[in-house]
Amino acid sequence: MYKLARSLLFRLTPETAHDMTMDLLGAGQRLGLIKRIVRPVPDAPVKVMGLEFPNPVGLAAGLDKDGQCIDAFGSLGFGFVEVGTVTPLSQPGNPKPRMFRLIENEALINRMGFNNKGVDNMVANLRKATTKAVIGVNIGKNKVTPVEKANDDYIACLQKVYPWAGYVAVNLSSPNTPGLRELQFGEHLASLLKALKDEQVRLAEQHDRYVPIAIKLAPDMSDDELREIAGQLVAFGMDGVIATNTTLERDAVADHEYASEQGGLSGKPLTGLATDKIRVLAEAVDGKIPVIGVGGIMSAADAVEKVKAGASLVQVYTGFIYRGPELVAEASEAVSAVLAGRQD
Repeated sequence: MYKLARSLLFRLTPETAHDMTMDLLGAGQRLGLIKRIVRPVPDAPVKVMGLEFPNPVGLAAGLDKDGQCIDAFGSLGFGFVEVGTVTPLSQPGNPKPRMFRLIENEALINRMGFNNKGVDNMVANLRKATTKAVIGVNIGKNKVTPVEKANDDYIACLQKVYPWAGYVAVNLSSPNTPGLRELQFGEHLASLLKALKDEQVRLAEQHDRYVPIAIKLAPDMSDDELREIAGQLVAFGMDGVIATNTTLERDAVADHEYASEQGGLSGKPLTGLATDKIRVLAEAVDGKIPVIGVGGIMSAADAVEKVKAGASLVQVYTGFIYRGPELVAEASEAVSAVLAGRQD
């Protein structure tokens, strides 16, 4: 059924197809249709960051930017749903067109630019969610906010979503917001991590619940840079690291007509690079914090490779667009088997 739906959706521009899909998912959830037509994903609980996930396969941030279909994605079988990236103020994102399909490469290039309706709208949607899936909220800074003031945006979002989030993901790695990736390094990183930790401690006391914070990193840095960042994450008491975001590399798609389009490349060309970076990070954190693996998971085998490289959970985005809900069920079964063997 999904192959038929995909063939129809792929006749539309990527962003039009996305908007239509979100509308259909919302309607399908309201009518109770999703669970009737989607293969159920058996429970395979796994505990990570102090949270119990119904299964180890999640939806990566970027697909549901405003949290409008949280329950629908939960019904599709995801063990966790990461919504966002959300910013303090609403913003339109970059000019269209800003998303491109590279079908021959099973890939996407996007330069969306954190288009979203703002954190207050996100909170309204979070409050309505009833899914048993863990909800992650991915937060970022507004485009107009200078890097020197970025901490203010992250803290503002953290404060708003904290009561409703299962965990909070901090996006420092999108290539589509000017200056954002600078926050992964040096004094910028240390300052932000300290601010996040201090506020997390205060909010945990205020709300009498501890919400883990995970930092999402880019694949486009050296292994030594990753090791240095990993040391910072551990030192400041972050609860997890998400690896990786999209890449600026184009070697694998150099001959494609869209290769020169600006933005982040995701999908199959990212598979190996993301797995390599997960392995580096997992070795660097040495079990002190978990790694959530994302990037180019197009099959159950890809998901297993992420776990073998050191990931405790995995997320999909582009693979879900190309494969549909079947990927969630297949990946959950395969990853759960590997994780069970790891525990034995």
